[in-house]
Amino acid sequence: MTAVGIAGFGTFFPDAVETAADLTLRTGIPEAVLREKMGIRQRHIAGPDDSVTAMASQASLRALEMAGVPAGEISAVISHGSEHKDHLVWNAAAKIAHNVGADNAYAFEVYALCAGAPIALNVARGLLLADPSVRYVLLAAGSRENDLVNPANERARFMLNFGAGGGAMLLERGAMKNLVLGASALTDGTLSESVILTASAAGDVPPPNPDLRGMLDVTNLQYMGERLGAVSLENFVRVIREAVERGGARMEDVRFLGITHMKRSFYLQILEAIGLTPEQSVYLEDYGHVQSVDQVLAIELGLAQGKIKPGDLIVLAGAGTGYTWSAAAVRWG
Repeated sequence: MTAVGIAGFGTFFPDAVETAADLTLRTGIPEAVLREKMGIRQRHIAGPDDSVTAMASQASLRALEMAGVPAGEISAVISHGSEHKDHLVWNAAAKIAHNVGADNAYAFEVYALCAGAPIALNVARGLLLADPSVRYVLLAAGSRENDLVNPANERARFMLNFGAGGGAMLLERGAMKNLVLGASALTDGTLSESVILTASAAGDVPPPNPDLRGMLDVTNLQYMGERLGAVSLENFVRVIREAVERGGARMEDVRFLGITHMKRSFYLQILEAIGLTPEQSVYLEDYGHVQSVDQVLAIELGLAQGKIKPGDLIVLAGAGTGYTWSAAAVRWG
């Protein structure tokens, strides 16, 4: 049977960083709370030239370089990054394809907010398996969602971990390594309007784009907190288990979890629930939450820290407002 694997990957982060101490000055939240409870030591901040497509394109070029694949061999480019992008009502994937020289590719977007990476992996896998003429699909994402969070808005403080950056993965049909085995996702539509842009959330802070109607806000903080508290752990465990089992493996086989950045206590709770330890994952406290870039960043850090070894079954998981949970299982090496 034809297999699909990750031929190359890459990340890009702006040089500028904002530390926990910097955030304390802007928010009044004690530095110890930011570091220990919210898990923010620092996050990267985009400059004027660090658009979503620019960061995604830089990460994509690194993925292509790792794979040793010319851009002209890419059949499709899928952007699964932020909707807060260069322009409104616009296909960012087309610009990314142009930037990297994928002139023979068609380009489109898959948008699932912070649950986007595992879902995009599954979409690309399906495309590659269904069409023998397609050999390479580029997945690219960029985010500077932190632009949309007013630090004075207490309802949005759980989003203070948002950071900027780009990530990319090149998927290959007929691959012999880093095989994408299975995936799962589920959505709780009762939370579909839990986080939206509102004018009131901006307060006295001007939106980063004059065409935007405001900044990110929580419409019903009490309901969101209660609902997520009731279902989020269960839903994370479910999609992780389903992705593993659909890939023909068992939960006992999982050796590494690459997951969206979140508050430290919940991160540790998820690891415990699936039978892993912090030594079998990476916590993104020096990057924060970079939307659907988190998963490829986790692979990069996991390999650099020796936590991912050849033959390991790894799981990439995420969750995004809407509210969707997702996971993909990959046999590394």
